[in-house]
Amino acid sequence: MTMPNFLVLGAPKAGTTALYHYLNQHPEIYMSPVKEPNFFAFEGKQPDFCGPRDNLAWTNTSSIVNLEAYQALFDGRKNEKAIGEASTLYLYIPETPERIHRYIPDAKLIAILRHPVDRAFSNYLHLRRDRREWIADFELAINEENKRISQHWSPAWYYLNIGLYTPQIKRYLAFFPRSQLKIYLYEDWKESPQKFLQDLFTFLEVDCRFVPDMSAKHNQTNVVWKNIALYDLLTTNNPIKNFFKFLMPRKIRQPMAAKIYRKNMEKPPQLSPQLRQKLIPLFEQDICQLQEIIDRDLSHWLE
Repeated sequence: MTMPNFLVLGAPKAGTTALYHYLNQHPEIYMSPVKEPNFFAFEGKQPDFCGPRDNLAWTNTSSIVNLEAYQALFDGRKNEKAIGEASTLYLYIPETPERIHRYIPDAKLIAILRHPVDRAFSNYLHLRRDRREWIADFELAINEENKRISQHWSPAWYYLNIGLYTPQIKRYLAFFPRSQLKIYLYEDWKESPQKFLQDLFTFLEVDCRFVPDMSAKHNQTNVVWKNIALYDLLTTNNPIKNFFKFLMPRKIRQPMAAKIYRKNMEKPPQLSPQLRQKLIPLFEQDICQLQEIIDRDLSHWLE
């Protein structure tokens, strides 16, 4: 049975969804048709996180924890050289490195690390966008984090803890040589995506000259909804929506719905410089240790 020979480990909100789609375009790369199968994070036990709507979220409902079901994800592989998947919890869940080493000890591992404060705020906006985080003030939401962890909420709610990268990287280095672990910074990805991909393709030993179509945007958190009820009305199956389907022809209904949908969008709040500076010291020790481990200057993360 086929197993992957590379994994994208995370971190969450560091561009991994877009990376998954761009890797999937490469003719020499086969990506699991399921993004975030989470097998190595939760092998043998379906997770049961109990935060708001955790019971409906992908992590609880659809993580693939059975080996045979996981291997079946790669049945569609043909002649691709690199076989992979991307599960952003792999970096954070402590048991993951040992499981990966047990099954695929020679796998190439890829991590993208984002400034921990920016990552935390993007994570917060993601949950606000999805109507799961009800606290409208980011700082107040952060103050709830330890209580949420103790109550077994999903790691999606761990705004600050997921940004403490040093222990996460160290867990991998306890099982894998540094040469197997490719660590990028999110700014590498944002500033020069083509150069980033060329380097990654070289790491995966596939044609580095391939240029994917990067015009589509994926999993963005740069919008929020002015009216949540209106958003639900437009995006879910409901009697009112079905009534308009019956009443109006599609060529009239769809442009009208699209216009209303756009008007219901607005830009999300921005992270204030004051709060950003207040939070950076929480990560200072971790950042200083991390730059030694990955041999990258991270002094700009402390500014």
